Amino acid sequence: MPTPPFAASSASDPAAVDPDWWRQAAVYQIYPRSFADSNGDGIGDLKGVSAKVPYLKALGVDAVWLSPFYPSALADGGYDVDDYRDVDPKIGTLADFDEMVAALHAAGIKVIVDIVPNHSSNRHAWFREALAAPKGSPARERYHFRDGLGENGELPPSDWTASFGGPRWTRVDDGQWYLNTFTPEQPDLNWDNPEVREDFLTTLRFWSDRGVDGFRVDVANLLVKDLPARLPGKAELSTMDRNSGTHPLMDRDEVHEIYAEWRKVFNEYNPPRFAVAEAWVETAERRAKYASPEGLGQAFSFDLLMADFDAGQFRAVIADNLEQSRLTGSTSTWVFSNHDVTRHATRYGLPPLNGRAVKGGVEWVRDGGPKEALDVAGGIRRAKAATQLMLALPGSAYLYQGEELGLHEVADIPADRRQDPSFFRGAEWDGLGRDGCRVPLPWEPDGPSFGFGANGAHLPQPVWFAGYAASVQEADGGSTLEFYRTALALRRGLQTEEKLQWIDTGNADVLHFVRPGGWHVVANFGTAAVELPAGELLLASVPAEGGKLAGEATAWLRA
Repeated sequence: MPTPPFAASSASDPAAVDPDWWRQAAVYQIYPRSFADSNGDGIGDLKGVSAKVPYLKALGVDAVWLSPFYPSALADGGYDVDDYRDVDPKIGTLADFDEMVAALHAAGIKVIVDIVPNHSSNRHAWFREALAAPKGSPARERYHFRDGLGENGELPPSDWTASFGGPRWTRVDDGQWYLNTFTPEQPDLNWDNPEVREDFLTTLRFWSDRGVDGFRVDVANLLVKDLPARLPGKAELSTMDRNSGTHPLMDRDEVHEIYAEWRKVFNEYNPPRFAVAEAWVETAERRAKYASPEGLGQAFSFDLLMADFDAGQFRAVIADNLEQSRLTGSTSTWVFSNHDVTRHATRYGLPPLNGRAVKGGVEWVRDGGPKEALDVAGGIRRAKAATQLMLALPGSAYLYQGEELGLHEVADIPADRRQDPSFFRGAEWDGLGRDGCRVPLPWEPDGPSFGFGANGAHLPQPVWFAGYAASVQEADGGSTLEFYRTALALRRGLQTEEKLQWIDTGNADVLHFVRPGGWHVVANFGTAAVELPAGELLLASVPAEGGKLAGEATAWLRA
């Protein structure tokens, strides 16, 4: 295959052609609308990302993952896509995209883009065509249209509830209903349709040809559905086995036929394009199928994200995930925060989750603001300790914009300024929704939007952002930002073989393991200081004193 026309910058250095660059990469997620606004319209854009490439390079990340930047009505934060092969005019142009990719590649940073294959938006050309076409037409076969129940089809085909609340079926003018797993503005695509499959292969090539190094696949486990003539009711659906690959709505075995086709496209490029699945599945064995080298190659594990700040939980998660990686030949993924969940500095500043949901607002924001139970300083102390431990693990580390600044969740967003559909549609698991982790970043301690843009921000920023601004932290050697920069710089030099060896500490609150090259990692989940082993102290999330590691802290040493 000819060299992609925009791939030159990707191959400008020998490391760029390493097919395994992703295995131990530090990946920084950018939510473009909330990262940096170059034109003062209150919305982050691609030129804003380009302007911050020096910041990203100084941070020390290996790749950036951009949440959707495609044309969208923002019914779901950009995950309602109007056109998979263009840029939202509010965010930029394809030329801006190419400039951004070139700038990131010149800085040695790979580019991963979000792809949303389960559903399009209701403004997508295909869906507009489907609405204008009659029942049973080829245009409607690209989606899941059904006749309703009741004497005149006035009832939905089933009583299923959408993920963000409300019904999972929406009625159109001629009386038929279409399936929407998330919102009515996000009609589910029919992946049994060959035209749908072929069009997404075209999309993968479109972005790969522009130099994109990889893809994050949104709800990768939901694409294939089995919708028989008689649909099961909600109660029956809830009892169906989710671990056998036969559930009618999720994680069906047939989905891997799709990703095998995608893998063939990825392998047309040198190096092969990378992909990571967002697949909220029931077991590690089911998740491993998405990480197959014949499929996407990697799959997110959210196990650490769901764990409390507890040594026993962390060790069990780490051991299990490393074993799964060994069996699949893939590599582990570690993540604490992203655009869908409460920031981990806040989660760790609250009482243990004990299995409660981590998406959206959790319980502490239900009344519009943080409770007295939130320990702000303790939350960031534990978050830094957990992050330093995570960065020492073999595998890929996924970071979310703003965590390097120590940002907490923004709770007190007025209802009339919120944007997340889960807030408006009554999805209980989301509390007050996900807007609190999507508030635009503070770059400066003052100005109309703390340096985000010249004329304010699309979500309101709290006054306390001033003390967390990037420029303030750059001047402070003890800041969270400097901690992240130091940790990522050390990590780049210390990540070698994907192995670790556990060391028994005799203390249930303390984890200790060794990476190849004599790199010791000690994490103290308790509150009492503990003795550190002998060696050169490289970094501690809380300064070590007298050869002891403080409580709720992690240290790296080299023997």
